[in-house]
Amino acid sequence: MKNFKPLIFVAERTLEQISSFEWLAALMMRLFVGYFFFETGWAKLHNLDSFTARFVQWGIPHPAFNAALSAYTECIGGALTVAGLATRPVCIAMMINMAVAIITVKMKTVGGLDDFVELDEPLYALAYFWLLICGAGLVSVDHFVRKAMRKILSDASAPLEPGPSRRDCDSTDSINA
Repeated sequence: MKNFKPLIFVAERTLEQISSFEWLAALMMRLFVGYFFFETGWAKLHNLDSFTARFVQWGIPHPAFNAALSAYTECIGGALTVAGLATRPVCIAMMINMAVAIITVKMKTVGGLDDFVELDEPLYALAYFWLLICGAGLVSVDHFVRKAMRKILSDASAPLEPGPSRRDCDSTDSINA
């Protein structure tokens, strides 16, 4: 066991160094899935009639409303994901969007686990689940907003300068003086 101590030390230091790049993983994930959904949402919004026709073909109720909702969710959600703004609420909306796509459209063609794991939508849902749990990371609007809010809250909890008390203001002695 004594011979492994240097190896264990090197492995631990290496893992610490790798962990210091957590922010990069979150940034890359956000940029990849965010841009993908912004782009696809944008395309669907600019061809909403044919996207709605696909919803009719799939038998989705209220196809015009649901097609627009899905397209706007993807476009706006993708843009917010890239910026890292409101990441966790966006993750919830995007995971719901993916769940609906999987359940209403994709599961019709799935014959087993092999077919399911080959779908793209579960991977996108997992990417958003990861962002939901881990957050947007250090390079995000969310991080800067949170940092500013903490500063405001810490400034607000600082002790105030002593000023005149109510008793001092209500006193008739100050009027008579």
